[in-house]
Amino acid sequence: MEAGRGAGGKGGARRGPAGTAGSGSGAGRGAGAQQRRRPAAKAVAPPPDVHDPDGVRLQKLLAQAGVASRRASEELITAGRVTVDGHVVTELGVRVDPDTVAIAVDGMRLQLDTTKVYLAVNKPRGVISTMSDPEGRPSVGDLVADRTERLFHVGRLDVDTEGLLLVTNDGDFSHRMQHPSYEVPKTYLAEIPGPVPRDLGKRLREGIELDDGLVTIDSFKLVDSTPGYALVEIVLHEGRHHIVRRLLGEVGHPVLQLVRTRIGPVLLGDLLPGRNRVLSREELGTLMADIGL
Repeated sequence: MEAGRGAGGKGGARRGPAGTAGSGSGAGRGAGAQQRRRPAAKAVAPPPDVHDPDGVRLQKLLAQAGVASRRASEELITAGRVTVDGHVVTELGVRVDPDTVAIAVDGMRLQLDTTKVYLAVNKPRGVISTMSDPEGRPSVGDLVADRTERLFHVGRLDVDTEGLLLVTNDGDFSHRMQHPSYEVPKTYLAEIPGPVPRDLGKRLREGIELDDGLVTIDSFKLVDSTPGYALVEIVLHEGRHHIVRRLLGEVGHPVLQLVRTRIGPVLLGDLLPGRNRVLSREELGTLMADIGL
């Protein structure tokens, strides 16, 4: 048995080199596998060339858009805060065609087409949401009659609802603002009969079933309460006809007075009834980012 073990030991010794060789071969295969598994280095694509020799210098366009002075605009570019079609541009000599590219500063797109008009209008109660009315009733068109452009309203407010309405001549902007997939939030102040139950906000956030489907809101806040009356703020993305009035009526609090105070980043603020103002660069840029323009 000892001899057998010795023979076995010798045999094991003889197999050792073969085993060692086999182990080496396995290690080689492992190394080869590692080499095969190692991902090939990806070629880094050069940044796209946005330069248009017939275009306008980028810093000049920023200055014309009211972003900053030309010198300050140059500093924005060299700091990497300006993009053209989504690509950072840091060279001051770059020229671009403002009609064919999208320029943004700190992620906020600039509107460089000076023919486009974007207005905030405070629609008074009793004014219909049309640009003209064959029956001679007061319309939104009367509120912007001083403008020479052919304008149209973005969405609508019913005749008894007052507040913020957007008016423009940009068809793509208007279409996206009204498309449900972009869900631009709208804020309303509603005067309703009180008192308001503690669980009303919870019920509205969970959803109320109307005849044309379920409606949910984003937020609800009790702003003020007096005997018999309450002022509530509702934020929602819905754009269905008379949606706020129908929603509150369904839960037993019919609207007595309704004002839209905000659309996305645009506030009604202290804009007087019947007056209009041009959207700020920040308001328009944020809205365009929200709707993918």
